[in-house]
Amino acid sequence: MPQKRRRQSRRRWIPISQNRKKEIRTAYLFLLPSLLGVGGFVFIPFLDVIRRSFLQASGHGFVGLMNYQEVLQNEAFGRAAGNTAKFMLICIPLLLFLSLGTALILQNTSGFQKAMKTGVLLPMAMPVASVAVCFQMIFDRHGWLNLLLQKFGDGGQDWLATKQAFWVLTACYIWKNLGYDMVLWLAGLSAIPREQYEAAQVQGAGRWNCFRYITMPQMKETVFVTALLSFINAFRVFREAYLIAGDYPHDSIYMLQHLFNNWFTNLDIQKMTAAAVLLVLGIGGVLGGEELWKNHREKRERKLGQA
Repeated sequence: MPQKRRRQSRRRWIPISQNRKKEIRTAYLFLLPSLLGVGGFVFIPFLDVIRRSFLQASGHGFVGLMNYQEVLQNEAFGRAAGNTAKFMLICIPLLLFLSLGTALILQNTSGFQKAMKTGVLLPMAMPVASVAVCFQMIFDRHGWLNLLLQKFGDGGQDWLATKQAFWVLTACYIWKNLGYDMVLWLAGLSAIPREQYEAAQVQGAGRWNCFRYITMPQMKETVFVTALLSFINAFRVFREAYLIAGDYPHDSIYMLQHLFNNWFTNLDIQKMTAAAVLLVLGIGGVLGGEELWKNHREKRERKLGQA
C-alpha cells in the first residue's frame, strides 16, 4: 500500500501557472509563421505526392502498388540507391573521424590554431560550384594530377570516367564539409571543464585515457547531433556529383538525385512520386532508429545511475 501511494503521488497532475501558459502561447505565436510555411510548402505537397504515387500517369485511375513495384524493379533505381547507401556508409564515418581528429588537434594546438582553423573552414565558405571546378582541374583527363603523373612516366587516367570517380566525389564532399563537422566537435569539446583533464594528468593519465574516460563520455550528445546532421547533409551530394560529372556520370557516382532529375526531365511523375515516398520512408526509418537507440541508451544510463 505505501508503495502504491508513492507511485500515485508521483503521477499527480501539476497545474501550469498563468505565466507559463502565457510563455507557451507566445512561443506558438512566434512558431506559427514557420509552421504555416512548412505545412503549406512541404507537408501538403507531400500528401499530394503520396496520392499521385497510387494513380496512373493520367492522374485518375487507381493502380495500387504498381508504381512502387515498377520502381523497385527498375535497374537504375537499384544502382542509384546502392551508390547512395555506399556513399553514406563510407563517407559519413570518414567525415566524423577526420573532423573529430582535426578538432582535437586544434584544441591542443596554440601556435597555429587560427591559421589551421581558417584553412579547414575555408572550403565550407566556398560555393559548391567553385569546389567542383577545383576538383575538375585536378582530376580531369588533362588535369593537374595526370600532368604530374606524366612527369614520372605514368600516362594517367580519366579519373571521372572510371570507378575512381567515387573516391574523387568522396574526397570532394569531405573536403567541403570537414569544417562544418569540426565546428560541432569543437563546441562539444569546449563544454568539457579543463579541470577534469588537469586532475587526470596529475594522477598520471595519458592522452588516450583522457580521451576515453573524460572526452567521449561527455560527448555523446555531440556525437548524436553531428552524426544526424552529417547523415542529412550527405543527401545533398548531388550538387558535387552533378557539377563534377554532369547529368550522366559514371555508374559509380550515379546517385538517387540523378535518377530523380532524369525522371523529372522525362515527366515520369508516377515513378518519381513512388520513389520519393520510398526515400522518405527510408530516411525516416534511419532517423527513427537513431532516436530509439538514443532513448534506449539514456534509459539504461538512468537505471545504472539509480542502482
